[in-house]
Amino acid sequence: MSADRTPAGSTVHWIGTGLSTGRTGLRLVCDRAARVVLWDRTADRGEMRLAALGLAGRAEVRALDRGALEAEVKAGDVVVSMLPATEHPELLRLAVARGAHFACTSYTSEALAAQAAEAAAAGLVVLTESGLDPGIDHLMAHDLVARARRAVGDGAAEVALTSYCGGIPAEPDEFCYRFSWAPYGVLAALGSPAQYIEDGEARTARHPWEAARPLVLAGEAFEVYPNRDSLPFAAQYGLPDAWRPTTLIRGTLRNAGWRAAWGEVFDTVLTGDETRIRALAKELADRYPTTEADRDRVVLAVELTVRDTSGGVRWRGSHLLDLTGDAAESAMARCVAVPLALGVARILDGALPPGLNRAAEDAGQAAAWLEFLARHGIRGTFDDTLPDPSEDSS
Repeated sequence: MSADRTPAGSTVHWIGTGLSTGRTGLRLVCDRAARVVLWDRTADRGEMRLAALGLAGRAEVRALDRGALEAEVKAGDVVVSMLPATEHPELLRLAVARGAHFACTSYTSEALAAQAAEAAAAGLVVLTESGLDPGIDHLMAHDLVARARRAVGDGAAEVALTSYCGGIPAEPDEFCYRFSWAPYGVLAALGSPAQYIEDGEARTARHPWEAARPLVLAGEAFEVYPNRDSLPFAAQYGLPDAWRPTTLIRGTLRNAGWRAAWGEVFDTVLTGDETRIRALAKELADRYPTTEADRDRVVLAVELTVRDTSGGVRWRGSHLLDLTGDAAESAMARCVAVPLALGVARILDGALPPGLNRAAEDAGQAAAWLEFLARHGIRGTFDDTLPDPSEDSS
């Protein structure tokens, strides 16, 4: 049971200044909050990052130390974790203990969900899944489901919902990837099974890359594969009970040729030998780093098709976001930090209820979030053109 919401104060603690801390998102937070404290490994590094982002003097800088952070966080403050997902539970514990609200862009882990219940009882907001993936993908899915329901209603139907997202090189190399962070994490993630629905059946890909398939978007070839567990998202996206998912896949997008280029990676991941995986990750990161001259690209494609029970297409819609970074800001940093900035603003405005929240829990909120993102350089394309029945064999 939620208590009355603890009013948000005027201070935001932004913890971590890695590559997802984009200048646009952090600037928006600095514009909205009366006080922003940027926590980095050292104060000097924090000052350098602020200057590099064109935000020198816009935030106070502190060296990240648990004791110092605990002493400075006050009731009503907002703690924003830009650290790896494994660090979120500890920061959320600190926030709740200090009576502060919490925000991050990562998936809602069991640990975060459990602590969110405690936060709710204290009147505190916990915001998760408010970046790119998860985050913007949720907004697009909510929007498509709402459009389809308006068009065809909630009666019996078969639906196919896919959502694929990838951070890829703007200029592909022979490896079809460039490492910008956590090389071991990139490889290790391939060892986690993926659950999804295909041909009306729940399936598990023990090795996700084995379920990879080609996907053409706006005439360009990519490869996609499922990741994590897609099954709970039928409920999270509000699919009506009478809609039977024949396809439900949330996954990763890569440049065409990725599977062939990563054969050595797959062979190493299959061994399960952490030492070998770490060694290969370091070798590949050294061989294919993201340099100052490189530009990244974010591609996010979400599509929903609704068919009648005899297989005829009644409605189809899709969102496609294709954004390339520039010298001022990477595409990934913009797509992660800008939606997070909106989430932080909503906490400060008192617009979110105590307890667990994700980026837009319904279609109305999703539309508002998408409009905000478009105003700040994150604008995709929407298509609801129905196929020629004589050509539709998907």
